[in-house]
Amino acid sequence: MGAASFRAVKNISIGFVGVGRMGANMARRLADLGYRIAAIYDAHSTTAEALAIELNAQLCTTLAEVTAKSDVIFTVVSDDAAMAQIFEGENSLLTHAAGRTFIHCATASPAAHEAAEAAATAAGAHTLAASMASSISQARQGTLYLMIGGDPEVFAKNEALLLDLSASLRHVGPVGNAAKIKALVNMVMNINTAGLAEGLGLGSALGLDLTQLKEIFSQTGANSRVLETDGDDMITREHDCYFSAAHAAKDSGIANVLADHACINVPLSRAAQAQYQLMIERGLGELDKSGIAELTFPDRGDYPKQPNL
Repeated sequence: MGAASFRAVKNISIGFVGVGRMGANMARRLADLGYRIAAIYDAHSTTAEALAIELNAQLCTTLAEVTAKSDVIFTVVSDDAAMAQIFEGENSLLTHAAGRTFIHCATASPAAHEAAEAAATAAGAHTLAASMASSISQARQGTLYLMIGGDPEVFAKNEALLLDLSASLRHVGPVGNAAKIKALVNMVMNINTAGLAEGLGLGSALGLDLTQLKEIFSQTGANSRVLETDGDDMITREHDCYFSAAHAAKDSGIANVLADHACINVPLSRAAQAQYQLMIERGLGELDKSGIAELTFPDRGDYPKQPNL
């Protein structure tokens, strides 16, 4: 990219809708690189206000205000209902949206992403789905794994911006494809996590050395990325949240609905979703997904863990 093009990218005004842990750290990353974060909106106004002050951005009280102040709007919302809501009503993101680009980062259903694209197109705006297979720390460091769906020309126009957020960037076709692939990524991750929790839990019940068992897993067919990220946390009961059990249940549910539509049987995915749903029912839904081990290890059920007396 030439110097003039590089400056042009940095001169755009960026808005964020949804500034929880992922959205806020993406905004911080771009601000660190010299992008102008022009507008911040979140239903939790205290969270949005603090970030707006930190980044010298405008705290917006309506979605339409975000659109008015931004060239590119990132949305990082929770689910299908939240995706639909930001495009509804007189003061939605679609108000005077012609020429704007929306980059949707929510893990929502393909249908929700496609509906958002259709609504934006009707308003003269552009859309990309930016599905993320990464954690909060990677958002802050700009090392996200991004799977981008949308028109190739819109992707090309925004590629430099997206590269500044990512270590790996893939264009995967239409917006719906990004949502489908993300659902499958999380489906397999959730199955792996549930399986690891059962393996370590059974090992504990059998009186095995779990540190040794985990090392043996890592050198055999039992190895997985989840073993690296969650194995120790399952053993030590440290479940600080990077990806919540509630989100795991939702995302497995998205994949399971896709399986229904495709007439494909996915019993392991349904079992994993049921386990994460049980965590929610037991008040553990905001633990990290590693907290599924609280259901599989012997003599647990007292989380948060009690101090040694």
